Amino acid sequence: MESLLLNYGIDLSVVCAIGAILVALVLSWEIYRMDRGSQLMQEIAQSIEEGARAYLNRQFKTIAIISACLFVVIVLVRSWAAGVGFLIGAGCSLAAGFIGMRVAVLSNVRTAQGAASGLSRALRVAFSGGAVTGLLVVGLALLAVGVFYKICEENLGKVELITSLIGLALGSSLISVFARLGGGIYTKAADVGADLVGKIEQNLHEDDPRNPATIADNVGDNVGDCAGMAADVFETYVVSLIGAIVIAHLTLSADIPSIVFPFLMCAASVIGALSGILFVRKAKGGVTQVLINSVVISGVVSGLLILPMAVVIFPGKWLGIYGCALIGLVMTAIVVWLTNYYTSTHHRPVRRVAESSETGHATNIIAGLSLGMRATALPVLCVCGAIAATHQLAGLYGIAIAVMSMLSMAGIIISLDAYGPITDNAGGLAVMSGMKAEVRKITDELDAVGNTMKAVTKGYAIASAGLAALVLFGSYVQELIFYLETSRGVIIGQMQFSLMDPKIIIGLFIGGMIPYLFTAMSMEAVGKAAGAIVKEVRRQIADRPGILKAEDRPDYGRCVDIVTRAALWEMVTPALLPVAAVVLVAAVPWLGAQALGAVLVGTIVTGLFLGLSMTSSGGAWDNAKKFIEEGQFGGKGSAAHAAAVTGDTVGDPYKDTAGPAVNPMIKVVNVVAIFIIPIFFK
Repeated sequence: MESLLLNYGIDLSVVCAIGAILVALVLSWEIYRMDRGSQLMQEIAQSIEEGARAYLNRQFKTIAIISACLFVVIVLVRSWAAGVGFLIGAGCSLAAGFIGMRVAVLSNVRTAQGAASGLSRALRVAFSGGAVTGLLVVGLALLAVGVFYKICEENLGKVELITSLIGLALGSSLISVFARLGGGIYTKAADVGADLVGKIEQNLHEDDPRNPATIADNVGDNVGDCAGMAADVFETYVVSLIGAIVIAHLTLSADIPSIVFPFLMCAASVIGALSGILFVRKAKGGVTQVLINSVVISGVVSGLLILPMAVVIFPGKWLGIYGCALIGLVMTAIVVWLTNYYTSTHHRPVRRVAESSETGHATNIIAGLSLGMRATALPVLCVCGAIAATHQLAGLYGIAIAVMSMLSMAGIIISLDAYGPITDNAGGLAVMSGMKAEVRKITDELDAVGNTMKAVTKGYAIASAGLAALVLFGSYVQELIFYLETSRGVIIGQMQFSLMDPKIIIGLFIGGMIPYLFTAMSMEAVGKAAGAIVKEVRRQIADRPGILKAEDRPDYGRCVDIVTRAALWEMVTPALLPVAAVVLVAAVPWLGAQALGAVLVGTIVTGLFLGLSMTSSGGAWDNAKKFIEEGQFGGKGSAAHAAAVTGDTVGDPYKDTAGPAVNPMIKVVNVVAIFIIPIFFK
């Protein structure tokens, strides 16, 4: 058994990846054949689909131009293999997001129609749509890394192998930043613009067809939460797997068990994800409990499968390795629970934000900001504990195993995340097509749970990214030592980072600054685009009074076009900021390699805190508004509701643009730093 796993472990993971993709295709076909509802529902769904497809097509063209330029640079400064790896990473990242979004827009109208048959039917349709995205993310990521590694291992030397893998990681990370930023700017600009004029100025309900921005808002749910999140976790998965392989090569002398084991963990994760998905399709009961139980089942199955693999692969030290894997699974459970606690309407923090809305807009904002800051403490302490325990058990490789264990839950977690925008769109379709109140009640229940699931998955992505970035930092240090020893013939031993060295302090400050500058640019981009939507919605309502009387049809396409152009234009500068910052620091001879290493640490620390704080605040503001809309503190139309809408509007770019985009940005900084070592530190 040992020789079988060692010789064919990577092949087994590739087979499981193909299996995940095939199941995703079967689910897609099943969804496609379902009832699409009335002609009006199909027309509205078609408008949402066309808007999403138009945006992603234009985004693809923009990213393709940038990727082509970077490909040429990578080939010139490194190698053809690294350039090919970059294109594979970029292409698969785009594919995961595009296909997932496509299935989401097929699922939304079918979920709305399914709600007419009851809650269980609607849940099954929505979750099946989300499961397609989850399985595609895991399948494409594992397939890309597994096949590319096998090819490079057979044809390249150690140095070129590592370089090529880093190229693959760079492609997936950079494209993820573009997808996260572009989709986040789009969805929140449309959402903020629709809310400010529709809800506050005109007292229109959510997804009211009289609001000219409502189609753009529904399109944004798909390009931001489906395509953006898929690309985000895809790159975390790819980068973490590559980080584990690089650590095995650089610190464990390319020990075969240490290379094969992360692939076997990924294979186990596919089976775990399928188990959780099957459970949701068969289970009955409350929506929240069914979805949470699916995560538990997926984790238990993955943990049980990883155990015998660890025993066989590491016969003398399996306990420490498996301990690291268990820590990763426990970390996932803790992060999911903590994020749910701080963002769900069932717990005190969100209700406290809702209560603060009774005394005005400012107190709502203060409560939401303070909640986000408080919500960083426990997750970060847990991350610290996980780092200490796994490093004690198996060193830097142990941390990499814990990260891979967390990401073994990616299939089911992304299924939950993609479920959110599907149910959100289903609710919008139910409202716009005038479906019965009973149907809208079901879609509202699904949407409320989906909102919490989206917040949970963002917390999961950021926490796993923090640990993954630490592995990348370790890879940077080991790659730097390896390169200096092989190029100069001098034994370095250990790389020192002394806090008494002013260069290190400078690097820490610059690194700490990058996430703040990045999130500031992202927030400003949303503000500019939202402002344009506000002006357009006001103009249409003023010029065509029949819109509010339902006598005239709004020009939905105009709002879609405005927010599409704004998102594509505004995403470029912040997306390229982390690349430019790393290159500029590396280009200053006085600073050197240690200062660049300090930049990585500074970025990881402030990025982790910013990401957790922003997503927690945004999720709490959103659900505080929903809690009031359920009839608490005066309900809809009250002063408390108006204050909650303001908080939700501020929280939109927090939780869906700037906060989540910090996650891939951290890894871009680390991957670029590893990639440019031979260029600047000769």
